Amino acid sequence: MTDFQIEGFDLHAFVRETLAEDLGEGLPGGGVDVTATSVIPADARFQGVMDSRDAITVAGLPIAVAFFRHLDPDMAIDLLVEEGAQVQPGTDLMRLSGNARAMLTAERSALNTVQHLSGIATLVRQYVDAMRDGGGNADCTLLDTRKTIPGLRHIEKYAVRMGGGSNHRMGLWDAAMIKDNHILVAGNVGEAVRRARDAGVTNIICEVDRLDQIEPALSAGADHILLDNMSPEILREAVAMIAGRAKTEASGGIDLDTIRAKAATGVDYVSVGRLTQSAPAADIGLDFTVE
Repeated sequence: MTDFQIEGFDLHAFVRETLAEDLGEGLPGGGVDVTATSVIPADARFQGVMDSRDAITVAGLPIAVAFFRHLDPDMAIDLLVEEGAQVQPGTDLMRLSGNARAMLTAERSALNTVQHLSGIATLVRQYVDAMRDGGGNADCTLLDTRKTIPGLRHIEKYAVRMGGGSNHRMGLWDAAMIKDNHILVAGNVGEAVRRARDAGVTNIICEVDRLDQIEPALSAGADHILLDNMSPEILREAVAMIAGRAKTEASGGIDLDTIRAKAATGVDYVSVGRLTQSAPAADIGLDFTVE
């Protein structure tokens, strides 16, 4: 199929299950592309070109390859750009040649995936550029969040990396993220952090929305302070209080107009949920001709 790999992501299962959903496998009358099989001769062959209609950052082409090769293992496919490449409108991304039915049946699943992942990568690149516009904080890293579509987290976070961002937690397992509801039950910030530290957690992120919560979190052993919904002025105070004692992250309500000012406060990270939650699909097309 393809040697493309993302840790934690089963490419073969994703392709198989996505195509099964589109073909209606297991449903009455399902398991077939009725249009392709009724209209297109079994031995017909197509050539295809996938291209970008807008300026985008590319992500997901190897997954598209896997869709086509799943239905036609002998399909000839040439990838014309690298993952993470920034391309202009009209750029050819992929050329294909193979069985016409297979190409038509896989087309929508392949395009949906590339459009979605390239949309994420493109939005991430816009945020990275806005954050560093005019010589902004070059040491600040853009992070994603857990606001991902269920079942797609690993490939959405892959697309974030292709756009120039970095991944925050991959899930609930790789760090403690202490937020207001955890603090509510524990009684206060310091007690919540202490409980995590006493449980042997080695990576403790604590969200605060007031300056007076910072010292208790640090004293209890937080490694990373998430500064939520703070103005640039308050963020600068927070960064000065924390300096050298923990990593700092600005979060909450950050958009393309505000990210540069938030990053310029000296925080180590800026996190943006909309990178995966609200990225519009990239405009990518696939046109066929008969061989």
